[in-house]
Amino acid sequence: MSLTNGENSGVAAALDTDVDEGRARERDRRFVWHPWSPVEASGQDALVLVSGRGDRVRDAAGREYLDAMACALNSSCGYAHPALVAAAERQMSLLPHYDLSVGTHLPVGRVAERLGALLPEGLGRTLFLNSGSEATEAAVRIAHDYWTNKGEPRSRIVTFAAGYHGTTYIAQHLSGLPTNAVYGAEPFPVTRVRPSLPARELRTPEALPALVQEFEHAVLDGTPPAAVFVEPLLNVGGGVVLPAGFLRALRELCDRCGTLLIVDEVFCGFGRTGRMFGFEHDGVTPDLVTMSKGLSGGYVPFAALSTTEEVYASFAADPLLGGLRYGHTTGGHAVACAVALAVLDVIEERKLVQASATLGEQLLAGLRPLLDHREVLDVRGLGLVATVECAGPEVAAELVAGARARGVLLRRQGAAVMAIPPLVIGESGVAELVSVTGQALAAL
Repeated sequence: MSLTNGENSGVAAALDTDVDEGRARERDRRFVWHPWSPVEASGQDALVLVSGRGDRVRDAAGREYLDAMACALNSSCGYAHPALVAAAERQMSLLPHYDLSVGTHLPVGRVAERLGALLPEGLGRTLFLNSGSEATEAAVRIAHDYWTNKGEPRSRIVTFAAGYHGTTYIAQHLSGLPTNAVYGAEPFPVTRVRPSLPARELRTPEALPALVQEFEHAVLDGTPPAAVFVEPLLNVGGGVVLPAGFLRALRELCDRCGTLLIVDEVFCGFGRTGRMFGFEHDGVTPDLVTMSKGLSGGYVPFAALSTTEEVYASFAADPLLGGLRYGHTTGGHAVACAVALAVLDVIEERKLVQASATLGEQLLAGLRPLLDHREVLDVRGLGLVATVECAGPEVAAELVAGARARGVLLRRQGAAVMAIPPLVIGESGVAELVSVTGQALAAL
C-alpha cells in the first residue's frame, strides 16, 4: 500500500491493529516505568497508540488525534512516510551498522557531508551519537578538552537556569530547572543565568540590553568559561522566545572573551522555528552545534554534533589517544544515517522550513485572541512552536486535557501549553489546532 504523507483524512484501515486496550493498559501499568511521570499515576491515563499517518495518530480504541506534540517533539516529516520507511529497510538489508572507531560505512560520510552543506561555513566536522543528551555530553567534553589541548585548562560553563540540554548526569547538571537537580559532587562549575524579566517580556526588543548584560556579568565574573551553552528558544523551560539579536550579542561577547559558543539545536533544528537552524534568525555561527530530534523525524534514535576544524585539530594534542576519548556503540548507526538523509530530502523537497515559517505565523495569529481570556498570561511563538502561557500549572493541565478530549494533543511544560505539530501539517490542520485550543480554553 502506498501512503501519501500529510493526508489528514484519517489513518488508513489497513493500519488497524487488533488491540485489547484494557489489557494493553494493564500490562503497561504493571511492567512499564514511565519517565517524567508520578509513580502513582504511571500509565493510568496514558494513550495507547497503535498507528499514525501524516500529522495524526490513532489509539487502540480507534480515536484519532491531531498530534501537536510531534511525537517526542521530533516528528518533522510526520508518520508513516514511505521514503523514511524505505530508507531504513534498504539500509538494514545491506549493513545495519559498523563500529566507527575501527571502520566506516557509506551513509555516515554522506550525512556528514550533507550537514556540512547546511551549516554555516566552517562547521564541517561532525560526530554522531544517539540522542540530544549524548550530544550535550560530547559538547561539554569537547569544550573542556579543547582548552586542555591548548594548554589553557578551563571547565566553567555559562548557561540559562531555565535551559534544558538532556537528562544524562552532565546534561542535567547544566540545568537549573528543579526537576533536573543532580546529587553528589559538582563535576564542574556552572553559572546559570536567571533573567530578571518574566518570560512574557523576554522576547521584546526592550529586554535585549538587560539579558545581554546578565550574560556579560556571568561570563566576566569568575574564571574564564570554557563555553557558553544556550538554546535559541527555551523549550522545556516554558517555550520562551528570546529577543532578536540575543545570539548575535552572545557571539560578540564570546569572541571578546575568548569563549566557545555552543548552541543546542536539538529541538529547534531542521525547520522547527521557521529556519533550518534557530541560530540563523540572528545570522551567527556557533563553535559547536548539537542536533537531534527532527534530524531523524522520530523514526530512529540519532544525534549529531558539528564543530570547526580548529576544535577538531586540537585533539591531536591529546596525550593519551591523540583524538577524542568519547563515543557510543551505536553512534552514527548506518540505518539512522540513511533515515536522516531521507529526512533531509523530504524537508528540502516539500519546503518544510518555509512552510514552518508561514504556517507558524498563521498558528500564532490564530492563538493570539486567547490573550483575552483571564487565565492566559501570554501567547508567543517562533515557527511551528506556539506557547500559551497560563496563570498556573493547574489551568495548563485542564487546557491540555480539554484539547485531548476534543482530538488534539498538546504539550504542557509547567504553566506553558505548547503546540508543536509535525512540520507536514497543512493550513486546515493549523485551523483545527487553533479552533480546538480555543474551545478547550473557553470550557475551563
